[in-house]
Amino acid sequence: MNTFSIAIHGGAGTLVKGMMTPEKEQEYKGALKLALDAGYLILVNGGSAVEAVEEAVVILENSHLFNAGKGSVFTATETHEMDASIMDGKTLNAGAVSLINGIKNPVSLAKDVMRKSEHVFLAGDGAMQFAKQLNYKIEEDSYFYDKFRHDQWIEIKDTDSFQLDHSVKKDSKFGTVGAVACDQNGNIAAATSTGGMTNKKWGRVGDSPMIGAGNYANNKTCAISCTGSGEFFIRGVVAYDVACLMEHKNMSLKEASDEVIYKRILKIKGDGGLIAVDTKGNIAMPFNTEGMYRASKSSNGKEEVLIYK
Repeated sequence: MNTFSIAIHGGAGTLVKGMMTPEKEQEYKGALKLALDAGYLILVNGGSAVEAVEEAVVILENSHLFNAGKGSVFTATETHEMDASIMDGKTLNAGAVSLINGIKNPVSLAKDVMRKSEHVFLAGDGAMQFAKQLNYKIEEDSYFYDKFRHDQWIEIKDTDSFQLDHSVKKDSKFGTVGAVACDQNGNIAAATSTGGMTNKKWGRVGDSPMIGAGNYANNKTCAISCTGSGEFFIRGVVAYDVACLMEHKNMSLKEASDEVIYKRILKIKGDGGLIAVDTKGNIAMPFNTEGMYRASKSSNGKEEVLIYK
């Protein structure tokens, strides 16, 4: 039987160890483990990689700790604009949504775009119409209210600053969640979800919902979910870049992931990280920041839940 495995992330960035209380650290690790175990259970029971990554991301979206779903940050107009994507490495089918609000689990809507529409990417009002057509419940704003996120926004509202997510420094907070998996049949999938940037304006969209930039899966190579400074990950087409190095340069998953995160993206001043899996169940989780909330579990017995290097 194929080695099956799953990896998840809850964002990368300036995670200053001194700023993290032991209680907070346990809370983050507990949330990561919950999502990891739920996704892994699907794989153990013979479920597909697509089902496993969706389930893991749904659990992360339901936690206020991460900038996706419930924990989404506030935009300049004090609203929430969420993005998500999912891709099936077996078929290359993909679904993505952007600039949506009131949807508890954007990753599930992205999966419905993949499965129930003839399109890949729906945004804004159109994506919301699609959700309503499928009878998605639209949550009240209060569901997405988190005091910490609101305080983050209050600090910089009415300025031209925006911030990513996990840290004290204004300009270096990343918060995206994602999962990649390889199932018992050797099929792989990737899913990514985010609440974007605090105080973002003009309908800014990052790399998370963009197939090939922040999310990608192809059974020929690998499945990737990224987290980091989205603008740079879009310019570097990071997720596809890893797959491309594997396909055309015959690099291993680790070699290709390391090349992109430690060299290519740094050359254009991009920071962040990614999680990756190939069809043999190998996992890579490189990042060039102080930390990345991440966890992985494999049928070969290896399991880890980590925050720092």
